[in-house]
Amino acid sequence: MGSITFNHVFKLYKGEARPAVNDFHLSIEEGEFLVLVGPSGCGKSTTLRMLAGLEEISSGELYIDGKFVNYVSPKDRDIAMVFQNYALYPNLTVFENIALGLKLRKTAKYEIELRVNRVAKILEIAHLLDRKPSQLSGGQKQRVALGRAIAREPQVFLMDEPLSNLDAKLRAQTRAEIIKLQSDLKRTTVYVTHDQVEAMTMGSRIVVMKDGVIQQVAPPRELYDQPANLFVAGFIGSPQMNFIPGNVTREEGRYCFVNKRMKLELPARFAALFDRMARSVRNVVMGVRPEHVLLRGSASAESEAEGSAYFGSTVQMTEVTGADSYVYVTVGETRVIARTDPEAVYRKDDQPGIGFNLQKVHFFDENTGKSLAHGGEAE
Repeated sequence: MGSITFNHVFKLYKGEARPAVNDFHLSIEEGEFLVLVGPSGCGKSTTLRMLAGLEEISSGELYIDGKFVNYVSPKDRDIAMVFQNYALYPNLTVFENIALGLKLRKTAKYEIELRVNRVAKILEIAHLLDRKPSQLSGGQKQRVALGRAIAREPQVFLMDEPLSNLDAKLRAQTRAEIIKLQSDLKRTTVYVTHDQVEAMTMGSRIVVMKDGVIQQVAPPRELYDQPANLFVAGFIGSPQMNFIPGNVTREEGRYCFVNKRMKLELPARFAALFDRMARSVRNVVMGVRPEHVLLRGSASAESEAEGSAYFGSTVQMTEVTGADSYVYVTVGETRVIARTDPEAVYRKDDQPGIGFNLQKVHFFDENTGKSLAHGGEAE
């Protein structure tokens, strides 16, 4: 129970030239934890609201558990939604807030008591059942909102940025609780967030959206290691992937990445990728994660970059996060971020050598932004 299918769904608001959601086509498996992620205005919340029945679908078809639900009212869709603002009734106790949906469905009193107490125990809020929302902390309010949804025992849970009002520590704690709850309950969950860290740690699959369009759908690790385009590569990962424009040339049977400041002979594994391209000179963007940027002076970096060239760089600043340091350097006019051991000290205006783990770099078509590994064509 609880599979969901979006069949080429569009949402176009009156007076708008561009759809808020553009050809959303996706199947969500029963029991899956799917996360919709993207910047503000990308269409993720609108998609969730169409699934909830709170927004009309302009065109396309929506199915829940095989049932066509385009015109089914929200109360008849067997879903429960958790909002960003908790949406608790201030005049009701915690018990009454959790029980409200059950009362509206005319659930038997003994069943309401049973479900509310069971949910309160799961969420560790049994001692709060007699309190009003004004007497609760933000984290406690969010648990009550979750409890209200869980008590309904719906086919599908919908969550619209439910943690955005919590502080960082409480957000991490509640995130872990939601993951455990979803694993225990095994209910289909669609979760919306703009926070890519939340997306990467929570979802079994992630949908990255931009301007109402799906950019990529993949498990977290695949999304990180094999981004489909420049947008996904830059959005997923913190700090974001470094992007270095240049050309790919073929010299004496080997491919090289070149620009004004550097020339890199690429590993043999890239030959099959660039052999598919039609032109001998290709305008590309090389992408490299901060952990794959190598600063001269680290023994491990030297061995990892065996055969790679080092180039001059200038340190602009360093961020120490505890377990890691992020060193911001410039190579000519290009800014590059390197993740380093915090014991390796780099100061402003230092000029370390910089190299790259070339087994881990990505290439994107400069014009289309598509990953060449995903079939993008260099013009």
